[in-house]
Parts: sequence; structure tokens; C-alpha cells
Amino acid sequence: MTTFWIFIALVLIISLIMIWVPHFRQQKMLQAEESGVRKQTNLELFNERLSILEKELKEELLDQTEFDALKQELEISLLQDMKHKGDDSLSAAKPKSILWPSLMTVAVVALAGYFYQQLGAYNELSNPPQAQSPHQGMTAEQIMAQRVQMMEAQVQQQPENSQAWFSLGHAYISSSQYSLAIAAFDKVMELVGTHAELLGPKATAMYYQNNQKITPAIQAIIDQSLALDAQDPSTLLLVGMDAFFNAQYQNAIDAWQLILDSNRQDVDRTALMNAIASAKMSMQSETGVMPNDDNHNPMKKPAQTQPAAATAKTVNVVVQISPELADKVAATDEVFIFARATTGPKIPLAATKVSASALPLTVTLDDSSSMGSDVTLSSANEVEIIAVLSKHGSVKPQTGDIKGVIDAVKVGQQATLTLNTLVQ
Repeated sequence: MTTFWIFIALVLIISLIMIWVPHFRQQKMLQAEESGVRKQTNLELFNERLSILEKELKEELLDQTEFDALKQELEISLLQDMKHKGDDSLSAAKPKSILWPSLMTVAVVALAGYFYQQLGAYNELSNPPQAQSPHQGMTAEQIMAQRVQMMEAQVQQQPENSQAWFSLGHAYISSSQYSLAIAAFDKVMELVGTHAELLGPKATAMYYQNNQKITPAIQAIIDQSLALDAQDPSTLLLVGMDAFFNAQYQNAIDAWQLILDSNRQDVDRTALMNAIASAKMSMQSETGVMPNDDNHNPMKKPAQTQPAAATAKTVNVVVQISPELADKVAATDEVFIFARATTGPKIPLAATKVSASALPLTVTLDDSSSMGSDVTLSSANEVEIIAVLSKHGSVKPQTGDIKGVIDAVKVGQQATLTLNTLVQ
């Protein structure tokens, strides 16, 4: 842009020089020409009169004294004429008007401004475009699909790049393409060998592919990973999450605590501590009701002291039982409530457990009830809420359990969930 303005300035300067230099040059020429003509005329008159005086002196019509006096008077007159006439010539040159070059100057500047406004970038300068995100207007699925395509292109160009394959495997998990994720991690192990940090993500992809159930094959991979590294974060996250969903809270706490004790820098310690606090609350609470004052959660401030902005990162859910199924609820039943993102992988973002005897009641889901993964409730815009009234102590619906679902609710809002579906 600076170069452009320098170019404009040079063009204007050249145009003004072409207008004004000829004007001033013409003024000088006229002045010099007029002054020269007058001087020549005065000299001719002086010589003519001097010739007459010399002729009269020669014919003795004048004596030498008279001749000298008249010649001196003639010379003085010539000098006075030359001086007065010079001043007159300067005065005569002044009336030369500058109106025409002035009009030309105004016209050049005006035309330059007009053409720049019509053909240049005047509108862009007057209304500079706002910086936009390269993903503006795209959905989360489209953004993820674009990233996956870029990573796929990279591994095609660099098929021996193990780090690119590793990143692609995680991207496949995030986009729920579990078979491709498993193949990607197998490719990495083919390139660099078998390591715990590769077996853990592969077991996670297999876990989600198998509807969040650990099969003997998955357990074998978990055992192999922990044999190589007993504190591998990805494997322990999977173990802890599965234990939590099966109400094995101590096992979940132990797995997540192992990650914290490893002092690794590549894990979200805050999310892990929140997950452990949530598991402890579920295990320690006799009634299963989430305490309103959060006394058992050291990571969360009392509700009355939390900033108002934090409310926008929670979901309040009123959980109630359908009147038609109320007679099927026992005092020993438990209700598991968890939130999942409506887009992307179906990974629980937050979860809690309450006693069925306390229904109806309101529970609050937020980051303090996260499952220890790197995806939290506050990072989502909209979530799906699922509640399972379990008669077997498991979060996975089984025959005789009662289930309720809210397809979508904005994070920061409140919703009512009714347990109204009997699992057959």
C-alpha cells in the first residue's frame, strides 16, 4: 500500500511540474523579450540623437561646450529611460494570469481522485474488511472433515511420516471413523514399532467401535500397553472412563490418579482432578444426590461465589420419572445422567449419578463432572442429555432399566428430562 501511494504522489508531482514549469518559463521569456525590445529602442533613439548633435558640432552649429552639455543631458535621459522602462516591463509582465494553471491543477487532482474512487480500492480503505476465521460459516463436522482431508493428503505425500499417521489416527477418532483410526495406529506401529502410547489410542478406537464395551481383544491390548508403560495416559484414561461408567469408582480414581502421579506435562491435570472429584462424590454420597454446596469437590467453588459467566458453561437438567413408569422405580435404583456432544464423536463430556428415590430433582452438569478426557462440556455449544435409571448399577441400559433422552440442549440453558422408555 505504501508503494502505491508513493506512485500516486509521483504521478501528481510530474503532472504539476508539466503544468507550472511552462507557465513560469513563459513568464520569464515574455519579460526578457519585452525588456530587450525596449532597451534596443532606447539605444537606437540615443544613437540617433547623438548623431544629430555630432553633425551640428561638425557644422559648427554648436560649440564644444554646448555639445558636451547636450550629450551629458542625453546620456542622463537614456539612463532614466532605461530604469523606468525596466520597471514598466516588470509591471507589464505581472498581469500574466495564473488562473489557467490553477484550474489545470485542480482538474488533475480531481480526476485522480475520481478514477481512484471508481477503479481503485477506495471502498476497501474506507471500509476495511474484518479479519475472518478460515473456518467461519463451517459446521464442526465440516471443519473436522477438512482437517482429516489435509492429514490424509499429507500421509499420501509422506507415507513414512509416523507423526502424520499418528495425528491422522486421533483425527479419525474425533470424526468417529474408528476402523480407519485403528488402521492408522497399526501403520504407525509398523513404522516405529509397538509402544504403549500407540496401543492406548488403538484400544480407545476399538472401545468406541464396540459401543463402549471392553472385549477380550481390547483387554489384551490394554494389558499389553500397561505392561510396556504402567502409567500410559491414553490407556489409563480408557480404563478409568470404563470403570466410571460401570460404577467402579475406586478403579476409576486409581487409574486417573496414576496419570496425575506420573507428572506428565502432556495431560490436562485440571480435567483429571475434576474427574476424580466427581468419582469421589459418587462413591461417598450415600443418597447419590449431588451436593448443592459441592463440599466434596475441592476443585469447584460454592455456587454463590462463582462468577456469572460460569453459568454459561453449565447445563441444568430437571430429571423426572414418567407417571406411567413411576411404580417400577425402587428406592435402591440409581440414575446415571451424562452429556454428549451432538456433533462429532459420542464421547461423554460430563456425567453424574443420583439416587432414584430423590426424583424429581435438578442436577448441574459442568466441567467439574467431566470424564477426564481432553474434551469438556464448556467446549461444546450443544449437547445431548441421556439418563438411565439402572436396576443393576451399570450405566449401560439393560432389560428392565428406564431411559430418557434430550436430543439437544444449548450449553448454558436448562432442560427437563423425563425417564419414559422401558428398556426391553
